[in-house]
Amino acid sequence: MKPEIAEAFAEALKEKDRFVGGAAYIDGRFMPLAEAAIPIGDWAYRRSDVTYDVASVWKGNFFRLDDHIDRFRRSMTTWRFTPQESDGDIRDIALAVVALSQLRDAYVGMDCLRGKAKLGLPSHPANARNYIAVFARPFGWLIAPEVQLRGAHLIIAATPRIPDSSVDPRVKNFHWGDLTQALFEAHDRGADGAILLDHQGFVTEGPGYNVFAVLDGTVVVSDHGALEGITRRTVIELCQELGIPVAVRLFSGDELREADEVFLSTTAGGIMPAARLDDRILGNDRPGPVASRLREIFWLRREAGWHGLPVNYQLPVPAGVVRG
Repeated sequence: MKPEIAEAFAEALKEKDRFVGGAAYIDGRFMPLAEAAIPIGDWAYRRSDVTYDVASVWKGNFFRLDDHIDRFRRSMTTWRFTPQESDGDIRDIALAVVALSQLRDAYVGMDCLRGKAKLGLPSHPANARNYIAVFARPFGWLIAPEVQLRGAHLIIAATPRIPDSSVDPRVKNFHWGDLTQALFEAHDRGADGAILLDHQGFVTEGPGYNVFAVLDGTVVVSDHGALEGITRRTVIELCQELGIPVAVRLFSGDELREADEVFLSTTAGGIMPAARLDDRILGNDRPGPVASRLREIFWLRREAGWHGLPVNYQLPVPAGVVRG
């Protein structure tokens, strides 16, 4: 751990009880999650000038943390963020906020934010300081487990996805206007979630999740207009391991409407089967066999620490730091 981060962590340990249940690191300082804030004048807030990633901890183990950090770094590079923290620093900070929180099941956000140009410099993002925020809060389900068991009810939204030529969805961002409108569409129709198509009618993604269809025995997921999710990657790898045919390609909303099964994937919920799409009941109005099998294996392996990095909850003072 970098000395200045280690010193900040050692300071936090003096009041460690204040961090239980939620902890954050912002711009070089650890704090209880309830106290975490960013300046209202920063471009991160004023312009949604942020990139981010989200990892999860289950039963005390991070899932594919290095893969999340690798993607986070690619996003930062694409959006021209140059924070002072290295990938190793971000890894250490993520472990530290979870340890401080004492959460065994956690949602861990990693943000890179742009401040604003210093006085006297042109008002341009190139002149703004960048900084890192990492936080841990209790694990939350994007679609509740009981809904997953009966199968989510989804709609295909009328709102189209922002074109990837304008905002690259492979790079995580806060440009959620279209996704938010789709969520309201789902809410108005009594559905659990929404799927967005592009302007040509091809499937992209939903608000916070990738979309899969089972078409004639093949698991299909889009190759454009969507985040290349870590859980999405895991689903593809599982299918390959289990001998389930899988294809990464364009597929249309019409194909989705005729699919044998539909399911979603996300860090905040894993593999989430659907039972209804618009007015159509899929199968017997329950999760399909392929999605159910993948979901069961995914969580059994997560319980066993698959792709896991254990969190040290003993809160040792970092080496070389003398507690004051």
